[in-house]
Amino acid sequence: MYSNMFNLKQVLIIVLVASLFSCKTEVKDEKPEKKTLTSFPQKLPEEKPDMELSAALNRLYDAYPAPKPQDNELFSQFKYTELKGFDYNNHDGTISRRDPSKVIFENGKYYVWYTYRNTPTPPRGADKCTDVIPSSDWDLAEIWYATSEDGFTWEEQGVAIKRPEKPIVGWRAVTTTDILKWKGKYYLYYQGFMEASGKRGDDCPVAVSYADSPDGPWTPYNKIVIPNGPEGAWDQFSIHDPYPLVHNGKIYLYYKSDFGQKGDWIRMQGLATADNPLGPFTKHPLNPVINSGHETSLFPFKTGIAALVYKDGNEHNTVQYAEDGVNFEIAAISELMPYAAAPFVPDAFTDTKDGRGITWGLSHFINLGGKGQFHSMLARFDCDLSRDVNDPIMKEPRVMYGPDFYFKQNLTAKQKKKINDQTEKLRIK
Repeated sequence: MYSNMFNLKQVLIIVLVASLFSCKTEVKDEKPEKKTLTSFPQKLPEEKPDMELSAALNRLYDAYPAPKPQDNELFSQFKYTELKGFDYNNHDGTISRRDPSKVIFENGKYYVWYTYRNTPTPPRGADKCTDVIPSSDWDLAEIWYATSEDGFTWEEQGVAIKRPEKPIVGWRAVTTTDILKWKGKYYLYYQGFMEASGKRGDDCPVAVSYADSPDGPWTPYNKIVIPNGPEGAWDQFSIHDPYPLVHNGKIYLYYKSDFGQKGDWIRMQGLATADNPLGPFTKHPLNPVINSGHETSLFPFKTGIAALVYKDGNEHNTVQYAEDGVNFEIAAISELMPYAAAPFVPDAFTDTKDGRGITWGLSHFINLGGKGQFHSMLARFDCDLSRDVNDPIMKEPRVMYGPDFYFKQNLTAKQKKKINDQTEKLRIK
């Protein structure tokens, strides 16, 4: 009897324990009831809420790295500083510096290369140019370089790439350079003009010189490394603004082409890749890879590549990103972006899979000087497009401009006359 009772107790205890365990398991697996939102929250959610959204709000969460600019690592404002150490001959138009390269840090100092023109007169146009009088701001130019201890005060070192003898590529002008470091050597890519700019559409193929030191001497390759496209292609007539990075173990060289009709140019960006700095370069089959922009300015970011698309096209004044370096999407919209941005990119050539971004670089201002004194000058820009920096001032989405800034964007005499004529027509009616 006692044995039967003991067995019965054992069975009851086992059943009770199993029942309790089952209840606990059921409670653990229960999910809290999801609250259904009937209106968009007063506090902007960091993640996309589970509710029907407008196209604008879907885009806010799907198209940008963060819903607020302040939290977007690829959003920044830009600040500018005048550089010390460069003379412009009282801005009379005879000296011009423009189109800087990426800034690199070697030998304990910063290096930058740029288009340098020093001519007896300012540009006089294609019809009045000679062997010493330039047609444009970059005509009769060479590639010079400067160094700096702090990025604000620069010491000009002199010529890096001279104009070669005719008929070698670049005999008329060598311009718009950028730098690559590859396996211990340095490579400067640049445009080589063989006719005065403005004569027939700026056909200036990409050439390259190389050196064992950023101070040179530079050995010219004396061959075209990126040719124009075939007849009828978007880049048939021009390959401008070469810009190299190292990505996926290869050299990614981005470039711009002007195409369409003269006076109504369309400007987009292409990509050519190579396993060797001297080529051969293969143009990407999806070119153009960026549908807007002027001088290309790019940098490694996370596992992909980011681009400053500052001018020309529907997507100007945007920062874009491509995981594969090819299929770019808008990541941020900004303002007062730098012209011909040439950032300091410490990981430009490391083939990084963890790109850290940029905080400063050089750019240029053009159309300086009074009438007949056209020239350009270099300047410094600062920003926060870095994963290692958090500068709230740079992330402020609103920038205030005084009335003078706006009044400088005034109507032309032709526009004013048209408006007055329209008013007169109303009076007649």
